[in-house]
Amino acid sequence: MEMNQQNLEALAGYLQQTLSPEPGVRKPAERFLESVEGHANYPLLLLHLLESDSIQLSIRFAAAITFKNFVRRNWRVLDEHDDNINETDRSTVRRLIVGLMLTTPEKVQLQLSEAIGFIGREDFPAKWPELLSELVEKFSSVDFHVINGVLKTAHSLFRRYRHEMKSDALWKEIKFVLERFAAPLTDLLLRMMALVHQHSTDPAALKVLFSSLTLISKIFYSLNYQDLPEYFEDNMQTWMDSFYTLLTANNKLLQTDDEDDAGPLELIKSQICDNIAMYAQKYDEEFQPHLPQFVTAVWELLVTTGPQAKYDLLVSNAIQFLASVAERAHYKQLFENEETLQGICEKVIVPNMHFRDSDEEVFEDDPEEYIRRDIEGSDIDTRRRAACDLVRALCRHFEAPVTAIFSTYVTSLLTEYSKNPSTNWQSKDAAIYLVTSLATRTKTQRHGTTEASELVDIGEFYANHIKPHLESPQVNELPILKADSVKYVLTFRGLLPRDVLAAAVPCLTNLVAARAVVVHSYAASCLERLFTLKKLGGGPPFSAAEIQPVTEALLTNLFSALTLRGSEENEYIMKAIMRTLVVLGESALPYMPIILQQLTAKLTMVAKNPSKPHFNHYLFESLCCTIRATCRKDAAAVVSFEEALFPIFQGILTEDVVEFMPYVFQILSLLLEVRPAPIPEPYMQLYPHLLTPALWERQSNIPPLVRLLQAYICKGADSVAASDKIMPLLGVFQKLVASKNNDHEGFYVLSSLVEHLSMAQMGPHLKSVFIILFQRLQSSKTTKYVKSMCWVLLGL
Repeated sequence: MEMNQQNLEALAGYLQQTLSPEPGVRKPAERFLESVEGHANYPLLLLHLLESDSIQLSIRFAAAITFKNFVRRNWRVLDEHDDNINETDRSTVRRLIVGLMLTTPEKVQLQLSEAIGFIGREDFPAKWPELLSELVEKFSSVDFHVINGVLKTAHSLFRRYRHEMKSDALWKEIKFVLERFAAPLTDLLLRMMALVHQHSTDPAALKVLFSSLTLISKIFYSLNYQDLPEYFEDNMQTWMDSFYTLLTANNKLLQTDDEDDAGPLELIKSQICDNIAMYAQKYDEEFQPHLPQFVTAVWELLVTTGPQAKYDLLVSNAIQFLASVAERAHYKQLFENEETLQGICEKVIVPNMHFRDSDEEVFEDDPEEYIRRDIEGSDIDTRRRAACDLVRALCRHFEAPVTAIFSTYVTSLLTEYSKNPSTNWQSKDAAIYLVTSLATRTKTQRHGTTEASELVDIGEFYANHIKPHLESPQVNELPILKADSVKYVLTFRGLLPRDVLAAAVPCLTNLVAARAVVVHSYAASCLERLFTLKKLGGGPPFSAAEIQPVTEALLTNLFSALTLRGSEENEYIMKAIMRTLVVLGESALPYMPIILQQLTAKLTMVAKNPSKPHFNHYLFESLCCTIRATCRKDAAAVVSFEEALFPIFQGILTEDVVEFMPYVFQILSLLLEVRPAPIPEPYMQLYPHLLTPALWERQSNIPPLVRLLQAYICKGADSVAASDKIMPLLGVFQKLVASKNNDHEGFYVLSSLVEHLSMAQMGPHLKSVFIILFQRLQSSKTTKYVKSMCWVLLGL
């Protein structure tokens, strides 16, 4: 693509079309942009659009997102044959992008900052050593749009240090960064602190300054995460004094009336709590002189902060700091006093365990968000989760006194609930959370709680306070307590006796019919986890015979739940359907016609606008389960699946529904594998289209397409061996073998050809095959390639 006005205008037009709500307009534009990604100057044209003030902001923003996604997909080169960006474009992008990022509007700036992070992950510092110098130079600017742009870019660049595996290359990079960035960052911090004091009566200036200070604090966290750098150890007093000043700041000009969204004061304080928690946990010896003042400050913060949602992140991080301190053995003297423990339990833990009105609103109005925050395995920090962590941290050294203190609260809360269950349900909700926190010592996402406290009888609590809610025929009564009860079973599924869990299955089946999205989602999730356990309460896993009495009700309730408002694409329901079909196996055959009808109807709906990847994955997995179970018993039944699925698949392939195409190829290969030879004509009509180069450009298509081609070769070797069909197939083999990333897939194709075609059919092509193999062996030999080649040669 040439750098000219005509191409700029055309590209702007396509970007405009990608914003259309009409799929017929949007999808062709998206396909065009994807098709030109490998063209020279494409990224530069996008950058020129970003730069132009004459272009609408919506198009510039679309160009920024497109550029960021282009960089994310293509900048990393896993294989030299798959490099879509030439070196000239790469060097030009590196030269231009920082300057552009600093001069574009804030929405565009954020996207470019993230793009710089993606580029830096691959090129910094080896191919882009000047980046830091370019960023540090801008610290002297008086324009805070520029300074914040630099800080956002640095945060995007250094954020990966928080999760990278330790290595010599990483240490060298961090050392490179610290030598050039640590001192200027410290100077900028001091300058910002001075400006905060200077502009203490100017709310607009304070808002910008606190935004900068929050970014500085985030960068501090990233640079200190792997190890304590010598520079920051030497300058710890400077940083901790500033953090303490900000943590105890209470400028009323920065307080907001919004009760939901955190303001600048809450954001900076929550990040500082993160920073000091990291130091308390990882660098306790060096941090010890500063610890007492922060413990006091955080305590004051917690007892004076209100229950509003805007404080949630702050309170959560503050409690996590206390938990980090409490779990360290040499800090336990801070908590040994019984009055201190009583105060923490009464003023910090219990208040943050209570269910608030805002929580109830989320439960009812945004159940997906509630589940995302609450369900096991989530990485979202909440007040309740932080309070649970603090309970566990205190129990590590003070289990007996903490359990005694909370037992009193639990008894009191349950008594309060018993006085008027319909209005005092929040008391029981808090009691269940307290018991769960006290009982849980260790847990995993796969098995739930794996070790419980000996001081808490989880079986007795279940029998007296959880089981009645599960067995109640009123599935829509007290939905939050229903959800709590299901979560209790989910949490302790690895420790409750097998007979208890088996008795809970009919109850959970009934709860799948509840109207509340959270309740039927939790019930479905709990059933799925129970069906997954290999050792159920010390015994064998559930068998098809055990769940046979509730099979019809379970399948009916699960599919009915998918018709409820808010659960049309509920991933927990669909995963439970998949797991149920796996457990039932051939026992589900009597229900297969209605199951297939329900699944295909749902597939037809979601194919129009795929939006829930997990739901879609479990939907296709469920289809595979039905095909395997049915065709294992009766291979002729494959025809009924083809009749039901082919019209839908045709629409998906025609409309180029990218998200679903790998699944379609997988199911087509499964259908071919289970049906007897020969291959019917509809499959053979599809065969030439499977060899279209465009399909093989998408990495996600390659494994399922290879499996499908193997099925064609296995079931129709003579048809595939025809001269007009085998040459394109060998072209696919040549493309795959040329790639280090996909050469094993090429060998799968070749192995199938060698296995199923006669020497007379393969003979004319062997010379070409050997030339391709040895050219690759000579130019780019790898251990994987040599092993694969040896296996194929042995097959010959």
